[in-house]
Amino acid sequence: MLSPLPSKIRAMAHVELTPHLFQFFPQLEGRALVIEGSTVAELIRGLETTAPGIAFYLCDERGRLRQHVNLYVESERVKDRVGLTDALLPHSRVFIMQALSGG
Repeated sequence: MLSPLPSKIRAMAHVELTPHLFQFFPQLEGRALVIEGSTVAELIRGLETTAPGIAFYLCDERGRLRQHVNLYVESERVKDRVGLTDALLPHSRVFIMQALSGG
């Protein structure tokens, strides 16, 4: 696992969402999402300031990633789904995907 960046160096992650999330957060559609943060937790807090409610959509009341949410930094699935301590590097690419179900 990557270690967090020193406090003076901030990652500016490029975030991509699965398209159906735009129906819940239309203000994000068509935008280049570049969010500051050195960990996944900081990234989600940054997303929340851009799209209020998205943090609770992605995480439960304890701050853990919800079961139906997958988050990748580059091509690696986030390992710490509880504390969200996975590190981000400058210009990391983050993919947020929600599993769909139903019949």
